This record gives sequence, C-alpha cells and structure tokens, in this order.
Amino acid sequence: MEKVLVIIPTYNEVENIQKVIDLTLKYKAYDILVVDDSSPDGTADLVLQLIKTHSNQLFLEQRARKEGLGKAYIHGFRWALENNYDFIFEMDADLSHDPKELSTMLDYLKSDYDLVIGSRYVKGINVVNWPLSRILLSYLASVYVRWISFMPIKDPTAGFVGYTRTVLQQLDFNKIRFVGYAFQIEMKFKIWKKDFNFKEHPIIFTNRVLGVSKMDGKIIWEALSAVLILRIKSIFNQI
Repeated sequence: MEKVLVIIPTYNEVENIQKVIDLTLKYKAYDILVVDDSSPDGTADLVLQLIKTHSNQLFLEQRARKEGLGKAYIHGFRWALENNYDFIFEMDADLSHDPKELSTMLDYLKSDYDLVIGSRYVKGINVVNWPLSRILLSYLASVYVRWISFMPIKDPTAGFVGYTRTVLQQLDFNKIRFVGYAFQIEMKFKIWKKDFNFKEHPIIFTNRVLGVSKMDGKIIWEALSAVLILRIKSIFNQI
C-alpha cells in the first residue's frame, strides 16, 4: 500500500495547528508530520495532545531552534525517506493552503508527474485577502524568477508542493543552500534541471487569519539573490 505524508513546519502556530490537522485528516487517510522549531507558544505541546487521538497518523519532530523553513522541510524529507513514504507533500500551517486540494495533487503524482505545485498564478492571480502591495510583490517576484532562471514554472515560490519519493532521493540535501522562501525556488529549479515532469495545479491561496507571518525583508532579498546564484551555478554545471 502506498504511503502518503504531509509535512507541516511550525513556529508559533498554536492558533492554527489543530484546525489544519483536523481538516487534513478529514479528507483522506494521510499521515502528517509536524516539524516544530521549538515554538515558545506551545505548538508542540498541542500536537502531542492530538497525537493521543491520532497516534497512527500524526507525528511530531521537534528541532532545537528556529533555523528557517528550508531546514525544517529537509528534516521532514529525511524523516519521510527513512520511513518509506512514497509521496511527500509540504503544506503551510496557517490554513493558506486548502487540504482539499491534496487529493487532486496526489492523483497527478500517481500518474505521470514527479512534482506537483499548488500554484497561485497558473490561471491568473488566485490570492484572497492579501493587500495589493503584497500581491504585486509576489507576482512580480515570480516573473523575475522565470526571467532569470528560464524555469517554466509560474509560481516558483509556492509552498504547497508534492513530490514522489524518487524525486527526493535524487536530491543531495546537504547541497541545498537556502533556508527561507528561496528554498522553494531552489528545490523546483534543481528538480527541473534534472528533467523531472512537473504539473502546476491551480489553487486559491488564502491569507492567514490568525498568527503572524514569518515573511520579512531579509527573506525576500535572499529569494531575489538566490535566483542569480542558481542561474550562474547552472551555467557552470554546479547545480
């Protein structure tokens, strides 16, 4: 039987984590791995309470400190491979990604695709409750990434992504350089350069209602500079 894992990284998401877990388990029998970076708000404690009810489907990995989104996901990817999962998803904890979309995305992975991306921009701009300034920043950043990298993915910074086990096995996690939103670009770029098949599945992205966004200026600048670094390295076959 094929095993499916949804990885949810958390840092101070105690207001959202129970709802996103309940919704994910409601739609299908996925397993969930919460990777918590020692949230001071008690996120991990709440997950431990939920594990008592969902001991066969819900798991928790606690990391010693906050090191960035990329580090948390790589921790989760290693755990997934060690535990023999066939399909691995990454999904935000803040309810911006609708767990209902997982079923369709999984169908793509079970067919001819190695990577499936929950895309905000494959059919226009599908973002709810973002201020115009942030929509413009995100959309223009995606255009910039495509222009510099030549990567034909319309939402390269998307964080709602599914992988086959084979794809993750082909990546050297020790060589993943970036840890913020640039991590999302780097993962997609390296997978694309390896000629894996990808699919962008249109989703509606809803801005968080509870909790605080982790995005800041430093993360944005890392993402913009990362594209140039990745492009230059690819020219010299260093990807």
